[in-house]
Amino acid sequence: MPAGRRARAARSPSQGGDVALRVAVIGSGPAGIYTAEALVKQSSEPVEIDVLERLPTPYGLVRYGVAPDHTSIKSIAGYLRRVLELPQVRFLGGVTLGADVSVSDLLSAYDAVVYATGAMVDRRLGIPGEDLPGSVAATDFVNWYCGHPDVDAGRFSLDSSEVAVIGVGNVAVDVVRILAKTAAELSATDVPHEVLERLRASQVKAIHMIGRRGPEHAKFTLKELRELGELANADVCVRPEEAVVLGGDYPRQVRGNIEVLRSWSERVPQGRPRRLDVRFWLRPVEILGGDRVEGLRLERTRLTPEGRVQGTGEFETLPVGMVLRSVGYQSVPLADVPFSMETMTVPNEAGRVREREYVAGWLKRGPTGVIGTNKSDAAETVRTLLADLAGREHELKTDLDTLLAERGVRPVTYEEWLAIEAAEADLGGALGRGERVKLPGLEAMLRACRP
Repeated sequence: MPAGRRARAARSPSQGGDVALRVAVIGSGPAGIYTAEALVKQSSEPVEIDVLERLPTPYGLVRYGVAPDHTSIKSIAGYLRRVLELPQVRFLGGVTLGADVSVSDLLSAYDAVVYATGAMVDRRLGIPGEDLPGSVAATDFVNWYCGHPDVDAGRFSLDSSEVAVIGVGNVAVDVVRILAKTAAELSATDVPHEVLERLRASQVKAIHMIGRRGPEHAKFTLKELRELGELANADVCVRPEEAVVLGGDYPRQVRGNIEVLRSWSERVPQGRPRRLDVRFWLRPVEILGGDRVEGLRLERTRLTPEGRVQGTGEFETLPVGMVLRSVGYQSVPLADVPFSMETMTVPNEAGRVREREYVAGWLKRGPTGVIGTNKSDAAETVRTLLADLAGREHELKTDLDTLLAERGVRPVTYEEWLAIEAAEADLGGALGRGERVKLPGLEAMLRACRP
């Protein structure tokens, strides 16, 4: 039997005994795949896991969220691949919860369901002008340069000379780095070819990365921050007055960030083609423009004694033609699944949502931690699931394969995903661009796996 594929028959309600525990995992990013791995490792009885994914490709943010020039982080896909190739695990791409199948369908076909769809949208700024053309969620821009099929390769033209990126976390750092680099520097990555050509034609000369608080409050990691200082195509600048940090007992990571930013404040610009200004103590109050973004109005900030951000009444305006907001991810509700609009997560107790329904990853705890954090998080959910289902009789009424076939839904198999990968490798070779180049859009991927 090919790796990652499992043949099986429908199961009647009367079956029991040694019949495997069947679990559906919704989402094939790290949280979903770590959940599948934990089920295989922790279950004392036979287990079968179907990993359902709305896209034809697995790996979630590892494929569509990690910057293309961060190949060492993207290599985690190799680990996730090995999980999908376990004989107990099956990948079903192109299946959407709420459209192709319902929660009740899944509970009729599986002993348990685990939701692991992550956090897919950006938080909003909540200021006037936010919906002007040219004001964009950073996730859309990241999806664009990562080749996500939800975003057309022609979405961005980068015809503005100045761009503002709101946020001082790792996603914001990734965005400004991609904006600052040349197309030649990105040619060996898997960036879709049309995206690369649009980056090559970029008119961006100045990039402003803006934080509401001071350097000691920035969320980027030291390694990511240092990469900005090594950009060959951009001068990186920090204003000395904005790099001042009062004494305090800061963690090592924060001390490192402060030292790097302070050193940048002493740099003399070298006249490189692009300039990156890293700004602090500024909050956006309005995005200006008529038919599209023409400027960003900022207010100088300070902290109250209680540690809250407060405006000072001092303003400045940046003449930017694009604003990319990167102030955090948030999850979106799933059809017929409980959801808290206050925490933007699925309410749960150690992963348990309702009877036979569970949650893992960012949808469970919010967008915190690194990729590896999802492993321990998934393990907790699986412990809860297995304890709840211990000794339970298997009484399933539906076979998912039969149900999907009746609805005309043909899932993308793991072998078809491998065909997509092979086509991307062929494209990379044909273009002379490295190991692989992502195919441009959903239709191209389906053509590659179903010629």
